[in-house]
Amino acid sequence: MSGHVLVLTAGMEPHRVVPWQKAIQMLFLGKVEVLEEYDEVLYRSVTLTIRMPAVVRLLRVFRGIKRAVKFSRINVFTRDKFTCQYCGEKRKMRELNYDHVVPRHLGGRTTWENIVTSCYPCNAKKRNRTPEMAGMTLLSLPCKPKFLPITVHLNFAGDIPQLWESYVYWNAQLSESSVGHTLHRDPNARSGV
Repeated sequence: MSGHVLVLTAGMEPHRVVPWQKAIQMLFLGKVEVLEEYDEVLYRSVTLTIRMPAVVRLLRVFRGIKRAVKFSRINVFTRDKFTCQYCGEKRKMRELNYDHVVPRHLGGRTTWENIVTSCYPCNAKKRNRTPEMAGMTLLSLPCKPKFLPITVHLNFAGDIPQLWESYVYWNAQLSESSVGHTLHRDPNARSGV
């Protein structure tokens, strides 16, 4: 995930992940402060060295705008908990694919309701067929989620930069009932700036 920056709220909770360019823009606009930096140097002159930010904190408290969850590969994986919806195996993001339940050549569309997470072996087994035609069963029916908290992304993705770890609450129990609710802070995690 090099090149990505963890953005924290003013209250030090994970908010979102942005490309480093966006983080630099936010820094120069006075919207964030840098808490952690990668070793990579973005710019060096006689009087100034700028390192790539790893973790930034928003300086102002704001009420988030409730938006619909954007359809994207990472959001599909997060909805499905980084688990193949055919064999049930949890995998890292780079080992997953997304699959059209009803293939495009049979009229299937690329929508929340027709895309599921699959591992490469199951995707190859299913090929361009429906699960029924391939003799496979879906673990759950795909649907559009109402929200996807950033902590779920971070917990299941598996490729978290080490500099982020003390800002992400790893001791939270993520069960079906706790996803989307407030996660309790790890007492050993950093409490402030």
